[in-house]
Amino acid sequence: MTVEITYKNKVSNKNPYNLVLFVDENFNISSLRKHISNSDYILISDLVKIRDENKKLLSFDISSKKKIILVSLKKNIGASGIENLGASFYDQFKTNKINNFVLVSDTFSIKQKNLIGYFVHGLKLKSYIFEKYKTKKNKKNISVIITGKNQPSLKEQIKFRAIERGTFYTRDLVSEPGNILHPDEYAKRLNSLKRYGLKVSVYDEKKLKKLGMNTLLGVGQGSVRGSYLVTMEWNGLNKKSKPLAFVGKGVCFDTGGISLKPAKFMEDMTYDMAGSAVVVGLMKSLALRKAKINAVGVVGLVENMPGGNAQRPGDIVKSYSGKTVEILNTDAEGRLVLADALTYTEEKFKPKFIVDLATLTGAIIVSLGSEYAGLFSNDDNLSKQIINAGEKVEEKVWRMPLNKNFDKLIDSKNADMQNINYVGGAGSTTAAQFLQRFILNKTPWAHLDIAGMAFSKYGGALNSGGATGYGVRLLNKLIEDHYE
Repeated sequence: MTVEITYKNKVSNKNPYNLVLFVDENFNISSLRKHISNSDYILISDLVKIRDENKKLLSFDISSKKKIILVSLKKNIGASGIENLGASFYDQFKTNKINNFVLVSDTFSIKQKNLIGYFVHGLKLKSYIFEKYKTKKNKKNISVIITGKNQPSLKEQIKFRAIERGTFYTRDLVSEPGNILHPDEYAKRLNSLKRYGLKVSVYDEKKLKKLGMNTLLGVGQGSVRGSYLVTMEWNGLNKKSKPLAFVGKGVCFDTGGISLKPAKFMEDMTYDMAGSAVVVGLMKSLALRKAKINAVGVVGLVENMPGGNAQRPGDIVKSYSGKTVEILNTDAEGRLVLADALTYTEEKFKPKFIVDLATLTGAIIVSLGSEYAGLFSNDDNLSKQIINAGEKVEEKVWRMPLNKNFDKLIDSKNADMQNINYVGGAGSTTAAQFLQRFILNKTPWAHLDIAGMAFSKYGGALNSGGATGYGVRLLNKLIEDHYE
């Protein structure tokens, strides 16, 4: 299925089309007289009196070939509320036989900047489906023509499209099966992003060994596939300023390694690379919209398999930072990938801040379900900015504790630390506490545990189930509000 959006000043009345008009929350249609015929106005005036008051979208059959759809807006609806209305519009008409709409942008009275842009943005985000491997694809096309004066500017249109394309790319990556998107293929795809103006550097196993990234390499050594660290740089400023850094866990498939996972639902472990996919989608969005910032995305790409050369419980490895880690559980692998990536990012790029994203722990799902990502941070200001950005785009986060008292749970008798807390409890916090040890120079840092947010069995307001793309819009909003 495709959704095509076109902006025009006027449309021809020769062909019948389905008209989309905005009204207030009481469905007062007096302002619509100049947009519809007198007979249509009389008909709708009568029908809105018997409407279902819980519905925000009403559809009226004017003829067999024409509908008039009314979309009601509350006074203080806000951007995310408008996006949700756009998504609801898509849901209502995705299976309908009609597929051509004209949306009149001059029919709303509330003062919400980019109302049309947000409405269409919600519609587009909701319309995503992954059917690459279906032999029979949904061939329906929905066409929405936007008319009137209240259209988003060309700059805003580019921004919305960039975010959509970045989010869709993230969803595409997360949706790919493990036999297709293994680390070798993933690294190739990231290299192709150079065409958008990103500087991409791929570090293969030979280079990683030379650098001493042994915690990352240890995770992937049981796989026949390679292990990689990939950096993507966007320089949107002429001046040399410290970049914003985003780091992602890219475990393309996670069997748990020698500490093998149960078979049930292991197929879902194709999305254990969602943190990296968010970073990739964000970097693509920034490049497409020519963001006025310097940013770097860093992803560690591995496959965690129980091969003959796989890492064993009890192994001790030396990280890029020089700190040693005792591996007590090979299924606590994401933190090992991030450990080397975080230290390398801080040392090489000296960023203003680092935000890492990972489907890191099942414990965060126990804590927060699929409503919030877990936020752990060493910086109050960065935390507040992320929380505020999440509220604006409805990609919510909840701050969880970090404290030196948790360190005793990951201290090892045989090495500097162990990769799991076997005492019990605080699973997500001890994982974050582990990561914090690899931030060596007090760089402001935040860790987002998105295990409950990256993939949805039942769908959400702006996605129809499957990969959500959670995090792209959140981090884009963080950048837009505080760093551009």
